[in-house]
Formats: sequence, structure tokens, C-alpha cells
Amino acid sequence: MTNHLTTEVTDRDAPEQQSGTLESGELEGRLEEHRVELTSHCYRMLGSGFEAEDAVQEAYLRAWRSFDSFEGRAALRSWLYRIATNVCLDMLNSRQRRARPMDLGPSRTEIQAPIGAPLPETTWIQPMPDGQILSTDGDPAEVAIARETVRLAFVAALQHLPPRQRAVLILREVLRWQASEVADLLGTTVASVNSALQRARATLAASGVTASGSPQVEDESLRELVAAYVDAFERYDLDRLVSLLHDDATMSMPPYPLWLRGPSIIRDWMLGPGHGCHGSRMIPLAANGSPAFAQYRHDGPDGTYTPFAIQVLEISDGRITGINAFLDTEQLFPLFGLPPSLPA
Repeated sequence: MTNHLTTEVTDRDAPEQQSGTLESGELEGRLEEHRVELTSHCYRMLGSGFEAEDAVQEAYLRAWRSFDSFEGRAALRSWLYRIATNVCLDMLNSRQRRARPMDLGPSRTEIQAPIGAPLPETTWIQPMPDGQILSTDGDPAEVAIARETVRLAFVAALQHLPPRQRAVLILREVLRWQASEVADLLGTTVASVNSALQRARATLAASGVTASGSPQVEDESLRELVAAYVDAFERYDLDRLVSLLHDDATMSMPPYPLWLRGPSIIRDWMLGPGHGCHGSRMIPLAANGSPAFAQYRHDGPDGTYTPFAIQVLEISDGRITGINAFLDTEQLFPLFGLPPSLPA
């Protein structure tokens, strides 16, 4: 391509931009500068890492096709957010919202009952590697907000909002855009944006989740808690493990709708139907701004360890409040760059 577009300094978030002409040879590099934050934005909108990556690719394709018409009235970053948001809204028009097992029915109280059939992948909120949705650069307060707003509970709560309300809340509360900027992006009025934001806030408040919750502090006590969990799980010391759980802790296992609440029933489940996890190995990961692990079970040929789950922990007030075990290893282990097995 030999086309070009004109850019100028008109956006508070793009101080690096220079007035003048952006040649097409430079465009690819400039697009890549925004990939992580756009993937994070699309992930909040869609609840799926795979769909978020598809949305960003489609946004970049649209940008390449239309950058001749971009006249520099807004910064490249704002223009890309406009395209990516519209891609997400298009995608959301054709499918149901994603959820967590806790959104679909009551917790299991009888551990010996059949686990049930797995539900389609499109049913579930999916985990996402931190490296694809979080940047460590920038203002520490903004980095902390970004971490909080990709946590599983927040992303799941967003899916309860109608798509345009979802976009408004993310742009206003997470990205801190002005109402006039959001109105321009969505092709609506400031009054409409403010009304949508008010309704979205009320819906999130009813779920007990906000965009401005207290960030989880990465301190020594948190590291000790996570290390104690890994040690207890690998030794299958369930008395020790449940001592680390909040009294109202949950455990879920997508793609199955089954979920458990409370340390006692979690312990009983792991001793009963979940006893195959005995002897597992846990490989540390970072997902959704939270401690996470790849769980390999010791059940392969010749004593090898095979993929079983991506576990994402939720932590509050010094206790584990959620164990989210995602069992779709065929898709998720490659997403996290994990090996297909571990040696004996």
C-alpha cells in the first residue's frame, strides 16, 4: 500500500503523535502499539479472549481499508477505539451473553448427583492471559484500574448490560472518556450517554460489582496465601486448603454448569468426584489480573502429567473467595502458551 493519512495532536491520550503525514509503512507499527489496550477493551465487551482477538483483527482490517478517509480530526487511538467498539457491537447483536455458572442456576448441594453435560463454549466467560490485556506501562493508578476491570467478576457483570450500555460504562468509567467523546463515538447525544451510564451503574450496583472497587494489593501476605494454596493443592491437603477459603467461597468448572459454595462442600467434592486431582502439578500463570495456574493431572501414559484446567483465583480480605477451574484445555492451554504435557 502507498496510501497515507494525516494525523495531528487533538487527543489528550496521544501525546506521542506528531502533526503531518503517517505513511502506510508506519501504520502497522502504530496499530500494534494499541493492540493490548484494544484487546482488553474488546475482552470487557465480549467476555471471550478468542472473540476479543478476532474483534481486534477485524478492527485493524477496517482501519487499513478506510485510513484514506481518516482526516486527523481525532487521534489515531480514538479512531481505533471507535472502530473496535463498533466491531464488538456488531458481534454482540448476533449472540447471547456469556456467563459464569453462578449466573445460570443455584449451587450444587448434593455432590454425588450427575455432573451433567458440558455446555457450548459460547456460554461461558473465558479467562485471558494478563500479557494480552494488561500493560505494566503508564500511571500506576491507571494500571491498577485496568487490572480490576478485567477480573472475572467484573467482566461477567458487564455481560448483564445491554451492548450499548456496556460500551458507555467501559468508555466512561474504565477508560475515563468524556461524555462528549463517547457520544461522538457512538453517534448519539451527551444526554443519551449520561442516561445509559446511570442505568448501567444501577445494574452493576445491584450485582455488587463496581468499576472502581479497591484494587487487590500485591503484597507479601497475598503471595504467601497463593503459595499456601499451591502447596496444599499439590499435596492434596484438603484440610489446609479449605482453611484458606472464605466462608462463602465458590468453586466452578466451566464448561459444566455445576458450581459449589462453601469450604465444606468444596472439600467433600474434592475428596469424592474430584479425587482425580490428587497428585496434580500447578504451573503459575497470570490471568485476568489475578493469580492463576495451569493444573496438570498425573494420569498420562508413562506417568506424565496431562492438562486438566486453568485455575483463576479470586481473593478478598486475605482469603480465597473463588476457585474458577476452566476445563476447556484444548483451547485454553495453547492460548496461554502451555505445553501439551509435563514429564513424570
